[in-house]
Amino acid sequence: MGLDITVLGLDWAELERTPAAERLAVLYEADCPDDDTDGPAGPRTGWVIPASPEVPWSGRYEFRGTLGSYKPHFWAANGWDTVRGFADPALREALDGFLGGLIWWGDDDEDGETAAGVFPSDPEPWRPSLQLLVPPPAVTALAAHWNRAAPLLTGLREAYDAHASRPGGWIADFEEFAALLGQWADLVDGAARRGWGLLALHV
Repeated sequence: MGLDITVLGLDWAELERTPAAERLAVLYEADCPDDDTDGPAGPRTGWVIPASPEVPWSGRYEFRGTLGSYKPHFWAANGWDTVRGFADPALREALDGFLGGLIWWGDDDEDGETAAGVFPSDPEPWRPSLQLLVPPPAVTALAAHWNRAAPLLTGLREAYDAHASRPGGWIADFEEFAALLGQWADLVDGAARRGWGLLALHV
């Protein structure tokens, strides 16, 4: 078994109004609602809004072609780490800002975000760890990073395929790298337009 990821978009004001002792149950319901069923065309992709009828102020983003696994995101981040030294400086700065807020670890070796602000009343030292914690102002900043990166991304194709391609892997080449980044951009744009924050639990 590997690590999975499900990213939630949340109305941060509603999250903060939810009593701290109830937040984990609310987030689990949005992450995996009791009445969730795939439609006749199969699993949904993109934004599912609301994530659950029980949490109408939430959305869930379903990535295409990942089977819910974190592995494609890990390998996309690894690919960026490999190729960023060959990138145009303007693209490197913009993608560092975009991916660094989402899946790329950069120079930071810390594992995940702190959940202390989401679960502040927990008297025990243990709290759920988070794969992702991006409050609304940071989502807006991520969208701005992507807007700068997007027009420059195709300039990375040759360098990516020369230095970071992994035929047969989760992210085989530049096309798959760019496609996954495009989904992250769609996720960020949808959250930014709604004024939402983003959160993903380790489950």
